[in-house]
Amino acid sequence: MITTLRSPVTHDAAAAARICYEAFKTISQRHGFPPDFPAPEIARGLFDFMLSRADIHGVVAEREGRVIGSNFLWEGSGVAGVGPITVEPDEQNSQVGRRLMEAVLQRAREKGISAVRLVQAAYHARSLSLYTKLGFVSREPLVVLQGPRLEAAVSGYIVRAAGPDDLAAMDDVCHRVHGHTRHGEAEGAIARREATVVEHAGNIVGYTTGLGFFGHTVGHNEEALKALIAAAPVFGGVGFLLPIRQASLFRWCLDRGLKVVQPMTLMSIGPYNEPQGAFLPSILY
Repeated sequence: MITTLRSPVTHDAAAAARICYEAFKTISQRHGFPPDFPAPEIARGLFDFMLSRADIHGVVAEREGRVIGSNFLWEGSGVAGVGPITVEPDEQNSQVGRRLMEAVLQRAREKGISAVRLVQAAYHARSLSLYTKLGFVSREPLVVLQGPRLEAAVSGYIVRAAGPDDLAAMDDVCHRVHGHTRHGEAEGAIARREATVVEHAGNIVGYTTGLGFFGHTVGHNEEALKALIAAAPVFGGVGFLLPIRQASLFRWCLDRGLKVVQPMTLMSIGPYNEPQGAFLPSILY
């Protein structure tokens, strides 16, 4: 039976979302971890969103008219994020995942995007091996943290909702930390009223697009991140990702009752700047 790859269409959302939910659930439960998507409708919402966006390129694997997997390349900035990549549980280990990954990497080359990144479940040895074979380099060991609202404050740091006038300062913070901006994501989070900034001595020194799986956070230092974490009303989805080399920040979170949900790994192909500050990546990078 021949597996073909094609661009997704709107009516693929139901089948692709079901596969995504079941694939993550099967793999995570096999290893004793909670699924990334706790309910089918959450996966469906994500797929409806991705298929509605012109800056997110999708690839669907199909066999005899049946969708058996999909993958996505988020092209909204100079750095592209990959995922989610999912394959029907009974079709795994049949090279479908490799072909889906090769397809989005080829798309990045065609678009002239040299920097591609993803976040991988560290307990899943097969995906770690596949991505490494395809050229990805492991950059950061991460943990996903979840727990109750902290309802605290950090002295000298003021947290407030971000507005359109803050976008330039947010871009400056991100560029200072990573060497590039995530302008589109920050702008979108402001429009959805999900972005938050933190000020110190009258200057914006950090921001978050949401403390959760799909949000990213950057700050001049760990104190800025502590303030944003402490002020968060909720940690969305499974939780937020934290690089464990930020040991004092990690310890601070644990001391306040947050728990490690699972380990993950940030991986990249192409240019990568070592962060010059504190950051929390999203599930994309």
